[in-house]
Amino acid sequence: MSNKHFDFIVVGAGIVGAATAYKLQIKYPKKAIALLEKESEIGKHQTGRNSGVIHSGIYYTPGSYKAENCRTGREQLIAFAEKYHIPYEACGKIIVATNESELEALEAIYERGIENNTPGISYLNAEEIKQKEAFIEGIKAIHVPSAGIIDYVATNKKLAGLLHTINPKSKLIISCSYQKTIRDGFKKIVHTSQGNFIADQVILCTGLQSDRNAKKDHTHLDLKIVGFRGDYYEFIPEKKHKINNLVYPVPDPRFPFLGVHFTKMIDGSVECGPNAVFSFAREGYNKTSFSFKDTWEALTYKGTWKLFSKFWRKGIDEYKRAFSKRLFVKALQKMMPKLESNDLIPSKSGIRAQAIDPTGAMVDDFKIVENSGIIHVLNAPSPAATACLSIADEIVAVTSNSMNKGITMVRNTDCGSDLDSC
Repeated sequence: MSNKHFDFIVVGAGIVGAATAYKLQIKYPKKAIALLEKESEIGKHQTGRNSGVIHSGIYYTPGSYKAENCRTGREQLIAFAEKYHIPYEACGKIIVATNESELEALEAIYERGIENNTPGISYLNAEEIKQKEAFIEGIKAIHVPSAGIIDYVATNKKLAGLLHTINPKSKLIISCSYQKTIRDGFKKIVHTSQGNFIADQVILCTGLQSDRNAKKDHTHLDLKIVGFRGDYYEFIPEKKHKINNLVYPVPDPRFPFLGVHFTKMIDGSVECGPNAVFSFAREGYNKTSFSFKDTWEALTYKGTWKLFSKFWRKGIDEYKRAFSKRLFVKALQKMMPKLESNDLIPSKSGIRAQAIDPTGAMVDDFKIVENSGIIHVLNAPSPAATACLSIADEIVAVTSNSMNKGITMVRNTDCGSDLDSC
């Protein structure tokens, strides 16, 4: 077999793409797989810039595809981490109500958790909150022991590295930018910055660029990817003792993000955030990053303006906080009143690939579309990192169906108005 000819090509070596290639290799150990990555190393975008949390699934609509994949994905992820000695910790988290007005929403989350069979959840009173987190003030909380933290970049690299271990003909190809795929009978010719590759099946897991790559393939789209930047601060080393594990506020049910929270990281540091603001560049990680192409595409899309019209007040507040440390700290002080501005220093930022439909609704469900042998993962929002191995199972199932039956399929399950984090 030529080194340019593979049975499968997976484009995008983030954690979903790498998990997909790994699961394909497990199912078809004798088939050669190429995993293409445009960057010089993997984990440079959403995989390496998220909160590092293993999600419990407590927030998601009971019985939904998202809730089920989070549960099974978490189980697979932990088993994988243990098998390959990847750093992780099931440290647990608390969701804290700080006033009476938040109790109804807190109780609704608890009921969802019960319906989702979230392991071991329980209520905490004010004294019990203090026992777990001495610097947090709240009147009632939910303890979620199954939530945790992990090194997602290490997981990503292990998944990609196992391809060659299982089959020496398989390989990760970095600094390889995807251009387009041309069908030639039953074969697919994948054009890249490193020349053309030939494959029987092509799967694109390209996150922030997923809609653009689908359009190149003339795939019908009923969504557009719009980037939302999330900024983080972190505790200075001598103050990180103020947080033991994960501490979240009760989310505002009118807004589709979880709000700024405290996250113990796997390296022992503590991050705070993220906020959620419209990004003027899909891969722009600075507050002033700007791409004319990205901005033009987002702001000429009617769905973006319909979304803005729904949340404009919240959006303005988020932008103020993005450029004001004082306002960012004030939001965190709701749970930790004694937090001081000097306790925090700026940390990383990440861009969430948010799919928006023409009505301005944020698409919360995972969406996998197969178009004549080319499979596009169009939407894989959080908890995609937690659920990466379970999502990969779904992608492999679509791939196998395509191979066996030659039909066009869409995997798109409505999950309702789920709340989520960056």
